[in-house]
Amino acid sequence: MKYSLNDKQLELLKQVAAAPKGFEAQGVHSGVLWALQQRTLVKTSWATGRQTAVITADGRFYLKHGKHPKEVEEEEQRLKNDPAQAALAPADGPELLARIREAHGTLTVPHPGPQTRARWRAAYYHALHHGHVPDGCKLRFNGRDKGDVVLRLLDEAALKAAEAPSIPTVDVPEHLPSKPHALVNRTLKKLGRAKTTVDTRDLPDVVPLHLSRHLTDRALRIAHALITEAERRGYEVTTDTSLHRGETSHRLVIRIKGHDYPWEITERTTKVPHEPTPQELRNHEKHPWQKIPKYDYIPDGRLVITTPNRTYGSPPYSHSDGARWKLEERIGHLLHDLEELATRAEERRIAQEQQEAARKRNWYAALRQARATQITHHRKTVIADQVERWRMAEDIRAFCSAARQSGRAGEWTEWAEEYASSIDPLSTPLAMPPDPPASQHNLREHFGGDTWAHPWPFSQDGQWTIADDHPEAPDNPEPDRE
Repeated sequence: MKYSLNDKQLELLKQVAAAPKGFEAQGVHSGVLWALQQRTLVKTSWATGRQTAVITADGRFYLKHGKHPKEVEEEEQRLKNDPAQAALAPADGPELLARIREAHGTLTVPHPGPQTRARWRAAYYHALHHGHVPDGCKLRFNGRDKGDVVLRLLDEAALKAAEAPSIPTVDVPEHLPSKPHALVNRTLKKLGRAKTTVDTRDLPDVVPLHLSRHLTDRALRIAHALITEAERRGYEVTTDTSLHRGETSHRLVIRIKGHDYPWEITERTTKVPHEPTPQELRNHEKHPWQKIPKYDYIPDGRLVITTPNRTYGSPPYSHSDGARWKLEERIGHLLHDLEELATRAEERRIAQEQQEAARKRNWYAALRQARATQITHHRKTVIADQVERWRMAEDIRAFCSAARQSGRAGEWTEWAEEYASSIDPLSTPLAMPPDPPASQHNLREHFGGDTWAHPWPFSQDGQWTIADDHPEAPDNPEPDRE
């Protein structure tokens, strides 16, 4: 069982300990209180409809020593059994390797004592330094000082295959070339006479810098190496000028597979406590609501290539001077990161295009089906009207015939027979009725979607204008009509 407490559990335990007559647990998170109960640090009871918690002896011990009593007991028992467990450890490298093979390549010793851990570690070094590890294998040891001891015998070829390929470094010249890259050359001309800080971030067609003047030579050498290597790999390095919220923004971008990645070289800062100036103190006395800054940010000479602050819609990326490397050593890693970002962005773009093409095909297929439904519905209406007129014409003729037989025929029946002939569809040759118009308005009733979502595929005479082999053509070009 896990005996350690998190911040919320420890705070509640302190509150319970500070309440001599019991702590009323009303409103306390039930999970936090339950965790203390499970660890036997508090006891709870119900009185007058309220839950009260009191601290136990285990709880007082935990507050005093920072450990649960059972943890101390387990540690004592572990140390007590340590000599016996140490005697069971392998005596040398061959015995260690035999045990690892019996464990199918991975052997775990759960949380051993100091002597036991030392014996296992000695067997590991014996196998390592006396040539007992088989050729083509690696012996790995984890848990040198704490935790479980884990020993693994691994295939070296498989390890190398699983390792990521090394990233090639990019050489940065020790001195800026006499003919540097055109962007670097223009930046040199735009530096001006500033003696303390250089800031070219708002200038077009230059390398964006914001750093101390004495770092400009190093920064420009890094920029020259980065731009030259990017262009050697076939990427475009260009200035992107855009308008954002009424302000013109200039960015230097590396364009990879059509995706732009802006960058700039700046100097890192160190956060130090702010020392108020006499003027700030006087202003604060006159205007107490004006706050004096708590910290100052002092440039510390570390260079960083990073995403500009005013970059929108682009993933952040950054490489800088560190404790174990210089920025010059990270240019290859930066380009590698940008290449991976571009690859993922291109995969997303292709996937989105495929999804959009599928939606478009489905839209055209549904529209073509709607057109077929519209034509069928129109023909049903036409044939129903023709049948109705034919039946009426037949009824009129039967009526006129009956009138003649009864001797009541006259001018009226003559007109009626002429009218029957005019409405009878069989009085003229039958032909396929023309299709209805195929406009966005006419198809809305049968389509049931947005008829303006994509370019309209029907001509003015209602003909389908997209070839069946076109990428946007529906998968089922001839839908069944009703």
